Amino acid sequence: MRIDLGLLGAHLREHEVSPERAAGLEEAGYGTLWLDASPPADLKLVERLLDATTRMAVGTSVVNAWTADAETVAASYHRIVARHPDRFLLGVGIGHREVHTEYASPYEKLSSYVDTLTAAGVPADRVVLAALGPKMLRLAGDRTAGTVPCMITPEHTRRARAILGAGKLVLPGHFASLETDAGRARAIARSAPPGTALQVTNYAANLRRLGFTDDDFAGHGSDRLIDALVLHGGPAAIAAGVRAHRDAGADHVGIYPLGDDPIATLHGVAEAVLS
Repeated sequence: MRIDLGLLGAHLREHEVSPERAAGLEEAGYGTLWLDASPPADLKLVERLLDATTRMAVGTSVVNAWTADAETVAASYHRIVARHPDRFLLGVGIGHREVHTEYASPYEKLSSYVDTLTAAGVPADRVVLAALGPKMLRLAGDRTAGTVPCMITPEHTRRARAILGAGKLVLPGHFASLETDAGRARAIARSAPPGTALQVTNYAANLRRLGFTDDDFAGHGSDRLIDALVLHGGPAAIAAGVRAHRDAGADHVGIYPLGDDPIATLHGVAEAVLS
């Protein structure tokens, strides 16, 4: 049985989320709450979020292969699904060479990590990879349920769907701001991810594959690049941005909220998209 992820997902970091906020987002219509960054291998917060909700799925976006022991993660997976079957999706990623001094052979590391999860009884259809490039996307399609990428555009979603084919999950994450003034929305974006993440090697390489150039990376992002990575401009524009990913082959679109109040942003996006 495939997990019901819903149309929309909410991406939040540990300090931004609580069981009470999770329940509110479920009420607002979100199908999945994605726990961002690199949650610890015990995944205790995932369990608390599931305890606080009744229908919403919870996913990791993502468990970091360098910092979270795969055997511990597998044990956590089994503990969680024993209490909450068909509501937890384990997202795994490789991190960034700018952060992890041990970073090397990312494809082999992630493949080995999946081997350990599989040997420990974690079903392939309950794992997704944070895959960006074609090689990693093929790994996701061959060995797991699909991919949960971020810092991408609908064109990346189209390419991911072409590589993974039908039946696999394509779960892109996209930034969103409720700011309707384009200049202010771009300033907000440049002072936070995505603007501050443009020099991360994995993201930059993927964006170059999508046709962006050195000019786009200057000054925390050209208007063209920021507008491609961030939904803004009011409810109709935000809804159209989500629809563009769906039209390109996404099964579900996760929202990375920008602004001083991420929960208010998520509620505003839900109203724009789901009403």
